[in-house]
Amino acid sequence: MTDDPEARRKPVAAAATGAGTLLQRLRDGVPRTRSELSAITGLARSTVTARIDALLAAGLIAPSGETASTGGRPPATFAFNPAARIVIGADLGATHARLAACDLAGNVLAAVNADLDIALGPKAVLDWTVEHGRKLLDEVDRPLADLIGIGIGLPGPVEHSTGRAVNPPIMPGWDGFDVPDYVSERLPVPVLVDNDVNIMALGEHFTAWPEYEHLLFIKAATGIGCGIIASGQVYRGAQGAAGDMGHIQVAGAGDTHCRCGNTGCLEAVASGAAIAAKLTGRGIPAGGSLDVVELARSGSVPALRLVRQAGRDIGEVLAGAVNFFNPSIIVIGGSLALAGDHLIAGVREVIYQRSLPLATRHLRIAAARTGESSGAIGAGVMVIEHALDPARLDAASGPLL
Repeated sequence: MTDDPEARRKPVAAAATGAGTLLQRLRDGVPRTRSELSAITGLARSTVTARIDALLAAGLIAPSGETASTGGRPPATFAFNPAARIVIGADLGATHARLAACDLAGNVLAAVNADLDIALGPKAVLDWTVEHGRKLLDEVDRPLADLIGIGIGLPGPVEHSTGRAVNPPIMPGWDGFDVPDYVSERLPVPVLVDNDVNIMALGEHFTAWPEYEHLLFIKAATGIGCGIIASGQVYRGAQGAAGDMGHIQVAGAGDTHCRCGNTGCLEAVASGAAIAAKLTGRGIPAGGSLDVVELARSGSVPALRLVRQAGRDIGEVLAGAVNFFNPSIIVIGGSLALAGDHLIAGVREVIYQRSLPLATRHLRIAAARTGESSGAIGAGVMVIEHALDPARLDAASGPLL
């Protein structure tokens, strides 16, 4: 995540600035001298030197040449070394699995995608994840000691603090299963778990939109969900349920039944599955979101109209969120977004009609840029931010220093 540029220029209290905080100043990739770091942090030159030595010993920074001399020996510069360690991010969907090995800057070093049914149960799916995670380590020629953690995204509600799925509707056998414990017994590293929309939001924000501090990421696919980035961080709410917009009631949806047991939910009328069912009912066979996308791209008027209406329905729910949360940008992703501009056009149409002018004055509504890799990258970034947290690095038991 990028820091506030103004905050970077302000000295911080020396007592609160350890090696971890110093590293945060260098994660933008800009080489800096000891004097520059001393001026930024307010620390004495000797203290900066000691903390640079600790970061050099851990491999987290590296010498980056010398600056021009103003007289005497040119001062050395130091920069973040993203190759020091690696992470593995796993995006486990309803019927797919995507794994990526990333460096500490979130760059993908190697990846693997496969068709994998989450309904096979936690042991089968997680065994596959561990097996292919080890293969990725071999592929990038890195030892297990270089792996600082595994991040996993699941297609259902997740209690982030425990890494357990909670009453997931499409994940039989996963309810309450201890994912971190099961995986860490097989790969002895920290394991973090979140729902798939949160990691997609994190990956999309980190990769494509780091300049926006307040972002809503909408996944429109078989279901509909929202990942929230607030002040540059994932916002999960008290129990990890924030952003579950697919089960907000839509005006005019009537008594359409939803898989959650309620009626009139956004997901029941505007998801890829819902559109596919409507098309099939009109004699146009469609098995799911990808069929809807194919029909829309081929110019099917019924498909295009339903996709546009789905955008309006999503926009109706988002209009309230825009007034309430005031995001800087709304990013639309998921398989249904591949249908073209019609979905986003429907979203824009309603949001700009229904939201307050102040909230929409600088609001941007855009298509996702990172594609299907956003989830795996986001799962890896979740681990990176956890491992490089300044307080954790500065702790006596910090894993990297």
